[in-house]
Amino acid sequence: MESFGSIECFVRSAEGGSFAEAARHLSLTPAAVGKSVAKLEARLGVRLFQRSTRRLTLTEAGKLFLDEVSSSLTTIQNAVANLASAEGRPVGTLKVSMGTVVGCLYIVPLLGEFLKRYPDIIPDWHFDNRQVDLIGQGFDAALGGGFELPQGVVARKLAPAHRVLVASPDYLAAWPAVLQPEDLERCDGILIRSPQTGRVRSWQLTHRNGEHGPLKLKSRMTMSDSQAACIAADQGLGVALVSMPFAVPWLASGKLLRVLPDWYVNDGNISIYYAEHKLLPGKTRVFVDFIIEQFAEQQLGQRFSAI
Repeated sequence: MESFGSIECFVRSAEGGSFAEAARHLSLTPAAVGKSVAKLEARLGVRLFQRSTRRLTLTEAGKLFLDEVSSSLTTIQNAVANLASAEGRPVGTLKVSMGTVVGCLYIVPLLGEFLKRYPDIIPDWHFDNRQVDLIGQGFDAALGGGFELPQGVVARKLAPAHRVLVASPDYLAAWPAVLQPEDLERCDGILIRSPQTGRVRSWQLTHRNGEHGPLKLKSRMTMSDSQAACIAADQGLGVALVSMPFAVPWLASGKLLRVLPDWYVNDGNISIYYAEHKLLPGKTRVFVDFIIEQFAEQQLGQRFSAI
């Protein structure tokens, strides 16, 4: 019988591509992880990794062994986590990645109620608009939109991911009425540059009746942050395209108005992602249920819809 610890070291090394990455995940030293994997290889009588100075690569035997043990390892870990609770309550560190806007404006305000219900959970929340490797980086869950769905990860839809055009009342009053998408070409555009790619993404407008139209804004300036774009738009500097979760408070205050209110950009869905396992850790299960409950109670799906 191989030790649970050695198998875990092997799986985390395979997922992370290095002993150092596995060591960070397991709170061990890279030397300890490497030694544990070497002992496992000696006992099995096969080489599991091809080692180089830059990265570990699984051998054919290693790939077969990983397929056999990885899901079982997670099931065992989840079972242990569910049993190791305080009087049956969910317990442990809850590592979650979430988009900055949705996280700061809508999820963090729920933190007090969540901890009131589950006081033995320790939040470890990361705010980033980039997709994370949910399993490889050891996240329990992630919230966001526009992510590819890797094997072994499931998504529960929370709300539509719509973007809308906004501008200040003063700016709109000073220009001829914008009645059709083609009218945007004469407007000053406050464009959003992706912080990941450095490029300004091209979008297509969708009418509430399903018709499509061009989105061609004359570039007046570019920003890499939606908040900065809204602040610029509030000064009457142009028309900005921002996500609905961020636009909601600006629209509610009247500081910004929708431009072409029958048109929007459909960017998929905002979802909560977690590993696909029959036996989820209690901390993950209650978090997923809590977020779905709160989105329904606060009608965030309707509020985030541009239709």
